[in-house]
Amino acid sequence: MNLETVGKWAFIAGLVIAVLAGLFFQPQWVIWILATLGVIVGLLNVTVEDTQGFLLASIALTLSASALNSLPIVGTALSLVLPFVVAFVAGAMIVVALKKLFQTAR
Repeated sequence: MNLETVGKWAFIAGLVIAVLAGLFFQPQWVIWILATLGVIVGLLNVTVEDTQGFLLASIALTLSASALNSLPIVGTALSLVLPFVVAFVAGAMIVVALKKLFQTAR
C-alpha cells in the first residue's frame, strides 16, 4: 500500500469517524484520533499546489462552524458533528501551515 492510498483512507476514515462520533456517541478521546488522522492527511495528501486553497478552506470551515450552529433544525446536528470535523481539519491545517512556513523561510 503506497502513501497516497494511506492518505486517502485516512481522509475518508477521519470524515466518517467525525460524523459518527458527532451524531451518536461524542467521546472526547476521539478528538485525539481525528487530530492524528488530520496530521496524516496533512502530511500525505496536501500538495504544494493545494496548500493555499486548503488553508483558506480550513480557516473558512473553522470560522463558520460556530455560525452554522445557530441554524434551526440543521444547526442541532451540525453542532454535534462540526467540532469533530474541525478537530480533524485542524490536525491537517497545522501540518500544512508549518510546511508552508518552512518552505517560505528557505
